[in-house]
Amino acid sequence: MPQRLPLFPLGSVLFPGLVLPLDVFEPRYRLLVQDLVAAGEDDDALRGFGVVAIKAGHEVGEGNVQALHEVGCVALLREVTETEDGGYEIVTVGASRFKVVGIDEAAGTPYLTGLVEPFGEDDEEDDDADGGLQVLAAAVARRFEEYRDVLDIGGAEAPDDPRVMSYLVAAAMVLTLDQRQELLEAPDTATRLRGELAVLKREIALVETFGAVPATELPDLPVNPN
Repeated sequence: MPQRLPLFPLGSVLFPGLVLPLDVFEPRYRLLVQDLVAAGEDDDALRGFGVVAIKAGHEVGEGNVQALHEVGCVALLREVTETEDGGYEIVTVGASRFKVVGIDEAAGTPYLTGLVEPFGEDDEEDDDADGGLQVLAAAVARRFEEYRDVLDIGGAEAPDDPRVMSYLVAAAMVLTLDQRQELLEAPDTATRLRGELAVLKREIALVETFGAVPATELPDLPVNPN
């Protein structure tokens, strides 16, 4: 049964466990923040909204969003600061993935309300029976260290948990929105790690040959493994 979830379309991808600060200035999204704060006074679980990447269109203005990607990430509201102009500076953390199956046209709010279903990880227990997932995660960690060394950049150490690491590396690499979205939509951790390993190998080869890959850092931010 689909659940109702307020949606916040963005020109970027949020991954579970990653921190996302937002400057909320449009009136409809100011109202969203107010609604979330009011709903979450008695239950923190209600302080969540869906971040979904824009497939066609742009972030700001009425009628701006023409199409959305189907898979997004729930953002949990952690900090809210009202600004002098009546807007909000908020800090959120990515929680779980969801799939948009429809839009609630009867929601009666200026912001979008989606009809969503959970989009969980299809990680199988036997994936790690022989340590295969850990081996794959270790390979990605080594390649990412090499990637950072080649580019002479710093950042936090990659976490030990394969799923958490897969999302953190996805957020840290230099990727297009479509590439990030593909990693977000990966059916399981192993698929995501394999995709990252392929990208890392290619980018390392390119920078060693041409020295022309832009640098980034592994975000030195709190990570929520949920």
